[in-house]
Amino acid sequence: MANMHSNNNNQPQKRRVPIFVFYIIFIVIVVTVSQFLVPMLTAPKHKEIKLNEFIEKIKNGEAVDVEFEKTKSRFILKPADFEESNTYYITGDLGNDILEYDIITACNEAGLDYSTPIPSNTAIWEILLLYVLPLVITVVFFIIMMRSMNKRMSGVMSFGKNTGKIYAQKSTGKTFADVAGQDEAKQSLVEIIDFLNSPGKYTAIGAKLPKGALLIGPPGTGKTLLAKAVAGEAGVPFFSLSGSEFVEMFVGVGASRVRDLFKQAIENAPCIIFIDEIDAIGKSRDNVMGGNDEREQTLNQLLAEMDGFDSSKGVVILAATNRPEVLDKALLRPGRFDRRIIVDLPDQQGRVDILKVHARNVIMEPDVDFDVVARATPGASGADLANIVNEAALRAVRAKKTRVSQTELDDAIEVIIAGEEKKNKVMSDHEKRIVSYHETGHALVTALLTHTEPVHKITIIPRTSGTLGYVMQVAKKEKVLLNTEEMMEEITILTAGRASEKLEFNSITTGASNDIEKATELARKMITVYGMSDDFGFVNREKTNNKYLIERSSLDCPEDTANRIDSEMQRVITECYNKAFQLLSDHKATLDRIAGVLYDKENLTGSDFMELMAECEPDIEIKKVDDGI
Repeated sequence: MANMHSNNNNQPQKRRVPIFVFYIIFIVIVVTVSQFLVPMLTAPKHKEIKLNEFIEKIKNGEAVDVEFEKTKSRFILKPADFEESNTYYITGDLGNDILEYDIITACNEAGLDYSTPIPSNTAIWEILLLYVLPLVITVVFFIIMMRSMNKRMSGVMSFGKNTGKIYAQKSTGKTFADVAGQDEAKQSLVEIIDFLNSPGKYTAIGAKLPKGALLIGPPGTGKTLLAKAVAGEAGVPFFSLSGSEFVEMFVGVGASRVRDLFKQAIENAPCIIFIDEIDAIGKSRDNVMGGNDEREQTLNQLLAEMDGFDSSKGVVILAATNRPEVLDKALLRPGRFDRRIIVDLPDQQGRVDILKVHARNVIMEPDVDFDVVARATPGASGADLANIVNEAALRAVRAKKTRVSQTELDDAIEVIIAGEEKKNKVMSDHEKRIVSYHETGHALVTALLTHTEPVHKITIIPRTSGTLGYVMQVAKKEKVLLNTEEMMEEITILTAGRASEKLEFNSITTGASNDIEKATELARKMITVYGMSDDFGFVNREKTNNKYLIERSSLDCPEDTANRIDSEMQRVITECYNKAFQLLSDHKATLDRIAGVLYDKENLTGSDFMELMAECEPDIEIKKVDDGI
């Protein structure tokens, strides 16, 4: 090794040309151009004319100055309009004293001194172009180049420098009290906190601290918040970086940053390293389309560092991702990320707890019911619920209130789900009737079916999301499982809007596009995912990607099977549509009555709908509804 190093030093090294040499070359070029090219461009033009024309201009007083150029034996005439034309008139080579005499005679008669050189026409702008401008360009270019060089040097000097931020317990300000709706995830992390605080009782029995924990879940569920809460509860330094911060244009920079990060972490142990969006550097290296050298080298360095440090010193790695399917298998094996903690969307009680956390600093009316809000927002993440509380507070301020009431929370839910009301959206009376019957069809079929949730609101006011109206249902209790009858009824409700239009107007419109999309999706899942079709049975025919992001799926079957699935979907949806049409036909009077009231009022609450149903259908038991929304 020593000999090799010595031989390398003895090799002649190439000498770099100093940067100031390039500056000198540039200045020489600028000066040369200014001294030769600019005068050529700004020099006056010379136009050769016949002798008689030349003498005629002198006699007519069109000449200001005349000069005899002995070297070329010709005369030069400066006309009176020289400032505009920038043109001198010249004769050809005379070579004859008689011709010269004619011009001299004409000059004497006109009182022009032909022996005096024509005065130079150098103007102030020519001085600026020739002398001042090149100097200014040189100075500006020199300043720009120096600044660019300084930035480049500072960038080069910072290669590999760690950009992690260290948060002490006070600076994070987060504990498990700030995390709600994720009890299972918190329980999985409590052991890590206890080990950081009291490592002795674990090492005494021979237990080792898990090196890493991977937080997996949809966006907005609080993965970063959980990591900060762990650091806050343990009272240890918190190194926080995003996966994208490791990846740079130059190969080797990310790996250098990984080394620097772990070096700092070991020096500050016990501590927590948190890598957000780890999929930016942790993607699988099994890429048939070609890899990314910088990303793969960074991943290899991360794997080596996780193998190289001793977890008993109290260094824990937390990482977050919403794309676990793309992560490299080597990253997920035991000994690296030993635990996978699912941070999923909260259930109904979890949503209530999250709403209470975000409402701690908001002045609320004492009768606010968070349970109603939680039931109205199935599938909402913690970030969505925080947005609802904040939107309600903003609406309360807009209404000049000092407290947030249930009304502002209900309005905030509608804004988050469907958007703001489009008050300037004007529909014709005919279109308004169509929308009234469409939404009433949804609501009426919902009330007539067995396994459905009660109607809480019907509206035909257009929203910024593009919807012209909607029917809101709120479940009394959140469901985990759906049976075949419930899914068929859900499709029947979705088809009821189109069926109502067809029944009343004997025509259909584009207003059911979203209903068609949802009904098709449900019917397809019944057949390909849930095995609810007798023809296809207990077989999965669909492949799902990006489970925690925008769910994308594709059929995983031969073409003839796909055609049969399409036919089965058509049969299911047609059966549901016919059922909805028949129900509305049997209760046409009720449909007309509710649609007429909705047309006049534009909004109907669940209680209003129940009263109208009770008037029109006294023999039918209507599902009770809460007045919270």
